[in-house]
Parts: sequence; C-alpha cells; structure tokens
Amino acid sequence: MATSGSATFNLDLTEIVEEAYERTGSELRTGYDLRTARRSLNLLFADWANRGINMWTFEQGSITLVPGLPTYPIPLDTVDLLEHVIRTGEGSVATQADLTITRISVSTYATIPNKLQQARPIQLWFQRLDGSTTAAITTLSATITSTDTTLTVTSAANLASAGFILIGTETIYYGYTTGNTLYNCVRAQNGTTAASHTAGDSVYTQNLPCVTVWPTPDDSQTYTLVYWRMRRIDDAGGGVNTMDVPFRFLNCLVAGLAYYLALKVPNAMVRLDVLKSQYDEAWDLASTEDRETAALRFVPRQTYI
Repeated sequence: MATSGSATFNLDLTEIVEEAYERTGSELRTGYDLRTARRSLNLLFADWANRGINMWTFEQGSITLVPGLPTYPIPLDTVDLLEHVIRTGEGSVATQADLTITRISVSTYATIPNKLQQARPIQLWFQRLDGSTTAAITTLSATITSTDTTLTVTSAANLASAGFILIGTETIYYGYTTGNTLYNCVRAQNGTTAASHTAGDSVYTQNLPCVTVWPTPDDSQTYTLVYWRMRRIDDAGGGVNTMDVPFRFLNCLVAGLAYYLALKVPNAMVRLDVLKSQYDEAWDLASTEDRETAALRFVPRQTYI
C-alpha cells in the first residue's frame, strides 16, 4: 500500500481543544468551554517561556547605535536575549567584523563610575521590563516641533532621571532632567514617528524592555548591535488558526492543555495524576529534542612547570 505522500498534519485550535477535552473524559460543548480552553492555552504558553529556550521562537534583530545614546528599546514580545555582538563595517565583505559584547547585571552596571564615557561598546545590560504604559503623570508646558531635543513639562517630579515617555503616538527617550526640563531627547523611538506636540498634551511613561550599552557609542565609526532573542509564543487566537508551535510539540501541547482543563472540570479530577504524568513525559521528550546539535571537541590543556 502507498503512503499518503504528505507530511503536513497539524491541528487548529478547535481540534486541539477537542482532543484535550476528550483526554479528560469530557467533550467540547459550549462557547465558554472554548473560551476557557483558550485562556488555559495562553497560560500554558507563559509556562513554556519560563521552562527554558523554545528554539522555534529564536529571531535575529539589529539596532544601529547612535553616538552619545546608551539605551535602546527592543521588541515588546522579547522574553530574553540569547546572544549579541557589536558589528562594525556592516555590509562590507572586506571590513565587516562581529566583536564580543558581554552581558552584565544591574549591579555591575551600577558600579561603573562614568556611564557617559564614549568608545566602542563592550558591555550590555538588558532591562527585562514589561512594556506597560502608565497613566498620564504630567503634561507638556510648551509646544515642541518634531525635531526638538529638549522639552519642558509642568512637573517632572514623578519622572525617572532617564527613560522613555509617550506623547500622542510618539515614544521619546530622554537622557536626563533638570528641574522640569528633559534634555538629550531622542525622538521617534520604538518604531514610532516624530511629530509636533502642543502645550497641554499628556505625557505618559513607558516601561519598555531595552538594552543599555557601555561605553556609550562614540562617533568614530558606525556600530550595530546584532542580537538573537527568544520571543513570546503567539497567542492562541480565535478558533480557526493553528498554533505557533512546531509539529514535534503538538502532543505536548494537547497533554498540557488536558492537564490544565482537568484542574477545572469536576469529573476529570480522578484523571488529574495521570494527565499530569503524561504532560511531564511529553514535555521531557519534546524539550530534550528541542536543542541545537553541534560537534563538541575537548582538547586537554598542557602546562609545563
């Protein structure tokens, strides 16, 4: 007998939920059943982000560094940075070079005596903020154009000494404050567009995930921060879409959802231990396979006395 000749099997959201309910000894009946399953799936994806590296969510990104600017926002759905280098001579076969930049903690960054020193960056501090925008905490006290690098607010008492603010639809980074004036403002951050703003416009603070490099980039050449990040898994969605999960994780996905649903379905409590055991086994199998395979060679170090 001939095989199917295809290798495209996948499950959409409804099929995943139906299979999970069947494993609990129940069935998908109402719209609320689907709604609560979607909620459980999104919580399951959050749990996976905490369990380790999900290789299918690796993405490469880059930021062109600006002389005198130490801090740069990165995409809001970033879970963590995996690797990073400083690239010089980008685009040139003859001169392009990727140079090591070391990740440091906030404690190490805090002990750097001169954070404004300018040179090629050699250290990086990643701030894993939640991307939230606070309620309006102040207003502009004077109109600004799309190119102004200094702005004045009615009160800077509740602003951090440096950081990101949102005015209208534009994100602005400011370097420091004196009184109610914000200086060294870098416009159009986080993919927004620089625009004019009028006195009285609300000013919000943004807790954007960002990287701070040291030394602060100088203008001797163009530096590009090239990084590899782990992004969030896409949300469960509305019902007809497939999950942002590779084929090899489908069984783990269904097993995990069945376990989560069993916590909420009264008649499924008797299966809870079995479903938990199946989920743990499926996760171990999938996560063990979800890794890079590369040659490893150990070379003994020779020393002479």
